Amino acid sequence: MSSEVIITCAITGAGDTPEKNPAVPVTPAEIAESTIAAARAGATVAHIHVRDPATGKGSREPALYREVVDRIRSSEVDIVLNLTAGMGGDLFLGPDDEPTSFSDDTDLVGSSERLVHIEELRPEICTLDCGSLNFGDDNLVYVSSPAMLRSGARRVQELGVKPELEIFDSGNLAFAKQLLQEGLLDSPPLFQLCLGIPWGAPADTTTMKALVDSLPAGAEWAAFGIGKQQFPMAAQAAILGGHIRVGLEDNLYLKKGELATNEQLVAKAVDLLDHLGVQPLSPEGARSRLNLTKAA
Repeated sequence: MSSEVIITCAITGAGDTPEKNPAVPVTPAEIAESTIAAARAGATVAHIHVRDPATGKGSREPALYREVVDRIRSSEVDIVLNLTAGMGGDLFLGPDDEPTSFSDDTDLVGSSERLVHIEELRPEICTLDCGSLNFGDDNLVYVSSPAMLRSGARRVQELGVKPELEIFDSGNLAFAKQLLQEGLLDSPPLFQLCLGIPWGAPADTTTMKALVDSLPAGAEWAAFGIGKQQFPMAAQAAILGGHIRVGLEDNLYLKKGELATNEQLVAKAVDLLDHLGVQPLSPEGARSRLNLTKAA
């Protein structure tokens, strides 16, 4: 178990959660304010999506990212910025007799278009979802092909941004290791084990341990579970020597029946680490440990 652990706060995500918890931030101002509050509570990293302010739905509009990032960077707080690059992979298939009649909700673009805001804003970290996934119980497939991943990893490497390798199952991990072998990832590689998303790897101790045991030597890693598994998986990750992630993207509750804010979830994570005898790593410490470049 490491003596210092990175706490990532996943601020808002792209799901329909604003209707379920009014604390889920939607506008750029709300997302920035929630990020700043999470930083003050002890978060090391902010993992950021943006939403259409009119509809509350997930967006990949660069202007929204620009406003969020400008507000955070102009504040007095320091936090490592991790912007999602996963938007633009949603393929909603048509009915069984006409699967290529894609739903209007489909938003499928190539790797370069998924990185427009990364090119402009140069966060320290951006996500790289390391494979395609059946998402939920209907006809939504998240598409991230090997060719897309190689192209995206190469461009992120050129930009000097650290990819956070999102691992939803063991095949994703195998491909991420292949990217490392091909020289498309700089040291140390950073893995995020995403547990409990239907139909990816389940959120349990056995699965987490199996994935951790398969990581390449010298890798940095974190893990999270969704819903009620958020804090059990955070504790398990810290005990196994990894970093942790909490936040309203993954879980809406502080405890059963009590809705949370990002600030409260981070404070609970800090308390959890304290009980384990572990300290949260500072943003500057994380930059040093992960070999991150902070944009001017």
